[in-house]
This record gives sequence, structure tokens and C-alpha cells, in this order.
Amino acid sequence: MEFRDTPAQAAFRAEVRTFIEQELPAAFRERHPEWGLFNVGREGRFPLDALGQWRRALVSRGWIVPAWPKQYGGAGLTVVEQFIFNEEMAVQGAPQLRGIGGGWAGPTILLYGTDGQKRRFLPGILSGEEIWCQGFSEPGAGSDLAALQTRAVRDGDVYVVNGQKIWTSLAHRARWMILLARTDPDAPKHKGISYFLLDMKLPGITIRPLVNMLGSHEFNEVFFEEVRVPADCLLGEENRGWYMAATTLDFERSNIATSVSMRRIADDMIDWACAHRRGLPPLVRYELAERLLETEVARLMSYRIVSMQARGLIPNREASVAKFYVSELDQRLARTGMQMLGLYGQVALEDGYAPLEGRVPRHYMHAVSSTIGGGTSEIQRGIIAMRGLGMPRG
Repeated sequence: MEFRDTPAQAAFRAEVRTFIEQELPAAFRERHPEWGLFNVGREGRFPLDALGQWRRALVSRGWIVPAWPKQYGGAGLTVVEQFIFNEEMAVQGAPQLRGIGGGWAGPTILLYGTDGQKRRFLPGILSGEEIWCQGFSEPGAGSDLAALQTRAVRDGDVYVVNGQKIWTSLAHRARWMILLARTDPDAPKHKGISYFLLDMKLPGITIRPLVNMLGSHEFNEVFFEEVRVPADCLLGEENRGWYMAATTLDFERSNIATSVSMRRIADDMIDWACAHRRGLPPLVRYELAERLLETEVARLMSYRIVSMQARGLIPNREASVAKFYVSELDQRLARTGMQMLGLYGQVALEDGYAPLEGRVPRHYMHAVSSTIGGGTSEIQRGIIAMRGLGMPRG
């Protein structure tokens, strides 16, 4: 694992850093981003004009989707260059604005889509005009995703879809969905699934909000009743959707933005403690020190993953180790912050009475989902056991 940049990489890092310093709108610098694993780069707290200005600046460099080929609006960055870009963006708290469209749907369409699908969908992803959501998890198929039961039955030039998805982020705002549905119920469960690009305006789709304990509407239930999806919205081959979904979930596995954000959380808590709590109990001081060290471990895991990718290796178990570690660390950081604040940890409003603008209790409530979303800690343990330690499936 090489920690030092080559001269070319150092020059690129300096270019990204200068770009952010010159182009990032003041609105992003004046308001601290939310904390936590699932709050990295969330843009909903910022003015639309600032978001538009920042998006145009990124698009001008191909940096909305930096790893995409240049002919599709990207910058054609290498794995290491993309890692450097993500790291610098995270260090300066600059949102990347990719979302599910740029982060998952677009790269999968690039790999498996027809020329017509690329022409139809990639420009809207790049411009931000079309928001995407992810229709994978179901009430009985979350951790065991291959057990999904939503059906898509071919009927001439359409597929008729019936079923339900859950925990669908931004479905209430999305124009399109990447949808997994079972097209062959008689095949082994991993081999009868297909991948669709679903128009969320089609008749028969019902969206119900799932409001979390923060009072935030991010997740949704989505119901499909006789939804007629055009056959040209099938991505790739019928019944090969599971393998394309695995590709979708593989993109940007280094998690460097998450590692950097966790270091910022630890630094913020330590700075506040030094300024306001000189009589902090020894146990909390020790915990703050441990959390700081653990964020460095998370960063080193990210470096290991990208070093493997740069050598053409697939960091499968390593990515699961990193995901498991940062999910659990997110919750430990939240608990330490609450212990540090004592009774002030109950003040979550952004007013003059809340330490750290109320970010600690909001982080604590949101961190409940860290070990669930993106593959539960139990699932990650199973992957590590089987693919990392060679243990039998049990």
C-alpha cells in the first residue's frame, strides 16, 4: 500500500483543492453539514441557487461523475484519481451531488445499457434534472435480497409489475427507479431476477412515506399494481439482474468520504470538549481518544481498498470489513457524543441553546440505521466469514 502521491497525483490533488477553494459557494462553507454515515454530502439543507452554481462548476470539469468516460460527460479519472478527488471533496465538506443516479444507476447503465438507454438516461443524471431511487429491498427481502418477490411478467411489449419495495430513499421525489423484479419464479432465486429502469410516473405506482425518528421523510414504501413497464426499459439480459445488481453495489467501495467525515466528527467533538468541558470525566476523555484513533483505522481501510483496486484486484471481503467497521464506528461516535454532552444531548434543535448546533443528538438518532442500510452488520459478518476466512455457509 503506497501512502505517497506520485508527482502527477500530487498535482491533481492540488488542482482539486484549488478548484474547491475557488468555486465552492459560500452557502456550503457557512453551514456545517450533518453528521453520520448516511448524511455524507446531503444537499437538502442548502439553497437551490447554490446547488445549481456548484453543479455547473462540477459539470464543467466532468467532476459530477469523475470516473465516467469523457464522451458521456465524465472526466475519465483512474481509480486512484477518483479516490483523491473524493478525499479532497470530503476534507473540505464539498457535496458531490451524484446521488443514486450518478453513483449507481449511471455506471450500471454505462456497463450494460444499450446505446439508446445511454442517450436517454445519462444526460438527465449528469444535469441533475432527473432524480433516481433504488428499488431493491422488500419487507421480506432486505438482508437476503435474492429472496425478493416483486414480479415482472412479460406481456407483449411490456412487463407487468406487481409487488412492493421498502426503505426506498427519495422515491417521493424520484423520476426514475432502478428496479429488481423476479421474471422467472421457477429458477434458482439468484437466477430469475431482472433489472429494470422504471418510470415513477407510470400508472399503478403508490408511494407511502416512512418518517424516521428525526421526523425526516427520506424513506418510502412503494407499491406496484399492474404497472406496465415498456420492454425497452429492461437493462441487460432478462434473468441476469442479480449480477448487474452486484455490480451496482460495487461502485465506489473505498468509502474514503465516510472515513474523512468521521474524522471531522471526532475533531469537532474534541474541539468542543476542549473549549467547553474542561472537567470532562476521564471515561469520556478516553472514549474521545479511542474514537479519534478508530477514524484513522477507517481511513487506512479505505487506502487499502483503493490500493487493491489500482492493482486490478477486487476488494470483496475487504470492502465488507470496511463497511462493517464504519457502520459500527458511526454508532460509537454517536454514543460518545451523547455521553460528552450529558443532559444537553437532549437538545436537537438548531438554536443558541444546543451545543454543536444540535448535531450530536440528531446524529445519535440517525445512527440507528447505520448497521442496517447497505447490508446489515450480520450480513457483513457472514461475507467476511465465508469469503475472508473460508468458513462454510452455516
